[in-house]
Amino acid sequence: MNKNEKIGVFDSGIGGVTVLKEIVKILPNEDYIYYSDSKNNPYGDKSDNEIKSLCDNIVKFFIHQNCKVIVIACNTASAKSVQFLRRKYPNIIFIAIEPAYKMVHDYSYNSKTLVMATKGTIESEKFNLLYHKYDNHKTILLPCIGLADIIEDGKTTEIRKYLRTHLEKYKGNVETVVLGCTHYPLIQNLIEDVLGQVTFYNGAPYLAMHLKDVLHENNLLNDSVSNGNIYFIDSTYNKLKEERFFKILKT
Repeated sequence: MNKNEKIGVFDSGIGGVTVLKEIVKILPNEDYIYYSDSKNNPYGDKSDNEIKSLCDNIVKFFIHQNCKVIVIACNTASAKSVQFLRRKYPNIIFIAIEPAYKMVHDYSYNSKTLVMATKGTIESEKFNLLYHKYDNHKTILLPCIGLADIIEDGKTTEIRKYLRTHLEKYKGNVETVVLGCTHYPLIQNLIEDVLGQVTFYNGAPYLAMHLKDVLHENNLLNDSVSNGNIYFIDSTYNKLKEERFFKILKT
C-alpha cells in the first residue's frame, strides 16, 4: 500500500458524511473517495446476503481505485458484512463503524438509555454481542424503521412527524441517546426537540481516532502539508446529493 493513495469511505447514502467530517478533522491531509449508495438505501431493511453483495461491489470499486484503507461508515453494513469482507479480502484494511454503546458503559452507566438504530443493526449478531457485554440494564433498543430513508431525502416535515410519533413517549424517561446510524447525527437537534436535553453518543469520533492509529501503525499516514481532496460518488448520479453532501461537510 502507498501512503499517498486515497481512503475509501462508504455508506448506504450521504449519512456517512457525519463520519467523514470527524475523520477530516484529524486527518485533513488525506485524499478521500466517498461512495454514497443511495440507489440501494436503506440497507437496514435488506437481507444479510443482499447487504454483503452490495458492500462487496463497493469494495471492488475501491480496490480498483487503489484505496489504502476502506472505511465502512454505515452501522448496518458494518454489522452485517465486515467479517465477510475481512475474510474475502485479508490484505485490505477495513475500519468499521459501530454504535457507541460502550461509551454509555464507560461514561453514563447509570443513565436511562435509548439506542436508536436500524432494524438490521439491532438484530445483528455484532451489535448483540456489544450490547450484552456492556448492558447497563437501563436500555431501550428502538429499531427506527424507515428513518434513515427520510433523512436521506431531507424531508424535515416528515422527519419531525416520525420523531414525534416514535419518540414522544420517551420524553423525560431517557437521559442518554446512542445514535446507532450515521444518518441520525444529521437530525440530532430535531431529536432533542422531542426528547428534551439528553446526552448523545455516536461512534464517529472514535472511529476517526482509530483510523489515525491504524494508518500510523502501518506507515500509511499521508505526510503532505496541504489539505487533501474529497471525491464524491453517488450510485444514482444525483447532483443534488453531491451538493447536500458538501454543504453538510463544510458546516
